[in-house]
Amino acid sequence: MRSTPCARSRTRADAVDRDTRLAALHWLEQRTPGIVVEIVQARGSAPRGAGTRMLVSGVRAIGTIGGGHLEFKALALARDMLAARATASRRVRFALGPALGQCCGGVVELEFTPLDDQAVARWPEPGPLMHLQMHGAGHVGHAIATLLCTLDVRCDWVDERDEAFAPTTTLGTPWPGSVRRRVADGAEHEVATAPPGAFFLVLTHDHALDLRIAEAALRRDDAAFVGVIGSRSKRERFRHRLAARGMDDARIGRMQCPVGLPGVGGKQPEIIALAVVAQLMQHATAQADEARCGQDCAARTTCG
Repeated sequence: MRSTPCARSRTRADAVDRDTRLAALHWLEQRTPGIVVEIVQARGSAPRGAGTRMLVSGVRAIGTIGGGHLEFKALALARDMLAARATASRRVRFALGPALGQCCGGVVELEFTPLDDQAVARWPEPGPLMHLQMHGAGHVGHAIATLLCTLDVRCDWVDERDEAFAPTTTLGTPWPGSVRRRVADGAEHEVATAPPGAFFLVLTHDHALDLRIAEAALRRDDAAFVGVIGSRSKRERFRHRLAARGMDDARIGRMQCPVGLPGVGGKQPEIIALAVVAQLMQHATAQADEARCGQDCAARTTCG
């Protein structure tokens, strides 16, 4: 049998949105009538992938199936069902071409389901996009932590100085539970507490501490990402010192320093944060795609 190449999914985190699911649970508790709009199939070019859900009530919508005229039509249909007090699910196929006023060219099939316990039970609870252990509560760490509040990321934010942590995000809003601030003596020892597959960011006020934390993270065989803030000259200094401590080139080569997606200019903390979070997401996406590809290969046994 001819082998077929692995198809890497575009959907990634599109499959589930944690906040939308939490809103569905809240609506159930409050007895708020709602419709769950789910993409059950997406072929060709589509704004979001199968498994994406949007929650619709008579006055608001939470989540998105991709926007545009498709979402406008879906909102109208969901509210028609609410007005009619529909109790049965409904499936509708939409071609994303000129007839719908969208240039995607793909086809999506939407399922409209009245919100109830069964609808939520069929709605998988996602894991976070990544578990990040971030060391350093300075200006850049503060800006990164603020950005992470908008993503489904679990972040343990570590510093040896209790007073270094800002009481709120850069927007003045409270820190969500997903960002946990931890004061630690000997911050490098916190590296061992991170779960397998964790991401590490090192951006403290002390280069010697940076080196100790980076070394501890690099010596973990299961670290998904080790990023260190700094210049290329800092990277070379760290490379020589790690080599002198017996670390091999392959392990040292896993260190991303300077950290941040190349090509994003600017030295303001907020811009650096944007480049760093973009690079984290790039690696998290690649890691998830590789895992999904491996699962598909194992299931088909024909992936070559």
